[in-house]
Amino acid sequence: MLRVQSPFYRPTPVPSPRFDNPTAVHFGAGSIGLGFIGVLLARAGYHVIFADINPEVITHLNVDATYTIKYLEPRRSRPFHVRNISGVLSNIEEGIMQLAEDIGDREMKIVTTSIGFGALKQIAPIIARGIIIRRQEGAGSLNIIACENGKGASDLLKECVYKDLDKSMQEWADRHVGFANCSVDRIVPQPVSEQEKLLSVGVDKFFEWIVDIKALKSVNRSGHKPHLEPPIPGMMLTENLPAFQARKLYIFNCGHATTAYLGKIFHRKVISEAIKDDKNIFPIVEGAMRESGEALVKEYSDTFKEDGMEGYIQKTIGRFKNPDVVDDVTRVGRQPLRKLGKDERLLGPFHLARKHDLPTKHLALAIAAALMYRNDEDEQAAELRKVEDEHGIEGALEKILELKKGSSEFKEIAHAYDDLKHRTDVPNSKEKN
Repeated sequence: MLRVQSPFYRPTPVPSPRFDNPTAVHFGAGSIGLGFIGVLLARAGYHVIFADINPEVITHLNVDATYTIKYLEPRRSRPFHVRNISGVLSNIEEGIMQLAEDIGDREMKIVTTSIGFGALKQIAPIIARGIIIRRQEGAGSLNIIACENGKGASDLLKECVYKDLDKSMQEWADRHVGFANCSVDRIVPQPVSEQEKLLSVGVDKFFEWIVDIKALKSVNRSGHKPHLEPPIPGMMLTENLPAFQARKLYIFNCGHATTAYLGKIFHRKVISEAIKDDKNIFPIVEGAMRESGEALVKEYSDTFKEDGMEGYIQKTIGRFKNPDVVDDVTRVGRQPLRKLGKDERLLGPFHLARKHDLPTKHLALAIAAALMYRNDEDEQAAELRKVEDEHGIEGALEKILELKKGSSEFKEIAHAYDDLKHRTDVPNSKEKN
């Protein structure tokens, strides 16, 4: 079969069998796809097919067949050029058929995503069609890893894919297709221009890609460290993924969000500027992260130790301080209602620490800072402000945080809110900012 001659696809025809080397499909040619998952796959020797709905990005990937990674660090390391890549437009029928055939190829080893939870159901039929082709062609095992910022993304994708498979196909997929959840962590700030987005991606040098080994197929366990075939340097496999997901959410995301909300209150524009405020911001951020860390060590004592957790906290703070990573506080603080969810980055560690009878003073201040977040261009921030305008802070604690009035948790956060207001020049919630 010959390829379509279009910049939306690989620029040269490739007869069947289509690939000579191990191949991967990554759905989402955005900052995480290009700047994180895609580069690790390419470095591991995979030919990476990026599937995206942006025709400009796909054209660039196919015409130039390369893009540039710039590491955002003071020492200014040399850029890295990512090659052995191509792209397919995933929102037209020709592209959908192309991707299904690619996924069905015997050299296709792994499918990954970074498109957001809401879009997973849109790509599920493509993956289902590819799985059907794999069975027809007698292809080997396939691993699918949804690299989204949240828990259970691959479980959700599997559920959506299986809706397009009959019972016989589902049973075959259970034996040959792994859907593995993971935890991903890399700061990839939004590019300042569309042109920059197409040509290069700036990334934080630190990253973590931690995958549930129990859900993978065809894992090589013969060496000191188990790995996929071919191995992907930089991917860590674990049998205790929930612990690492909690660490990422309760340390990195907690600290990041706290820095953003306090930064907004104290008129800082970017994370690196905010975290260097040693009077108003840094002590609360570090304190909240340490309270979270202490709770995680108690909860996952078989996985985490105190010294290792403190090292992770300090490394994370160092990432926040990097002046070359220009990360706007409004980007990090967006959607405050979601981030104030019961099991999310602020209330999650707060409740976990209380479960183990540990201090929560700084976590309460972090939650209070989120409740003070004001941004009229953010729909959730506007809704947060409306609730506080109509019901006051105590009403917000009941309605948004779902805390019982008069409980110790309620009182601690209400006190933290009053404390933080006295430290700041934040206007009354009914005033315009």
